[in-house]
Amino acid sequence: MPVLLQALLLGYLLGTIPSGLFFSWISGAGDVRKIGSGNIGATNVLRTGKKWAAAATLLCDGIKGAVAVIAARLLLPPGAEIFAGLGAVLGHLFPVWLKFKGGKGVATFLGVSTALYWPVGFLVAGTWLGAAFIWRISSLSALIAIALSPAYFLLFGHHGFAALALLLSALITYMHRDNIRRLLRGAEPRIGAKS
Repeated sequence: MPVLLQALLLGYLLGTIPSGLFFSWISGAGDVRKIGSGNIGATNVLRTGKKWAAAATLLCDGIKGAVAVIAARLLLPPGAEIFAGLGAVLGHLFPVWLKFKGGKGVATFLGVSTALYWPVGFLVAGTWLGAAFIWRISSLSALIAIALSPAYFLLFGHHGFAALALLLSALITYMHRDNIRRLLRGAEPRIGAKS
């Protein structure tokens, strides 16, 4: 149990790194929490019009999830990487430094999935890209890709990873509840729309 708590804490601390807040500030866009949806994720950073800042946020949010898994895999006993991945997404969603108000976890989840088993990470990313190409709505694309992730892990026989993906899928879907309401009303903004 102490080892699993260590993995969870390691992942959580890495997950709390507020990439979106940092890149929106240095791009001159100001505090991203006062723009659009108010969260610190890449999609909201994109609404500032600073595409490079959004891309950097997406990359760094993914990297912190991947680093959490890889570090736990290298430093702790087998299975700890699952708890580190859980911690990373929880840290991104509820960072202690920002009064527990973070992003929605999609990029960090993608980093976790890729580090756990890279073919699944590629499938999740490909699903997001395909759905985004068709509908041009980031939240819808994310919800579709993440909902399919447990099935992708099961397809390759990774039951423990599938259980984590199922838990995180439910949590990330809950974090998108406002997006889901807007989707049902037809009011969800398209990718690249300024807010």
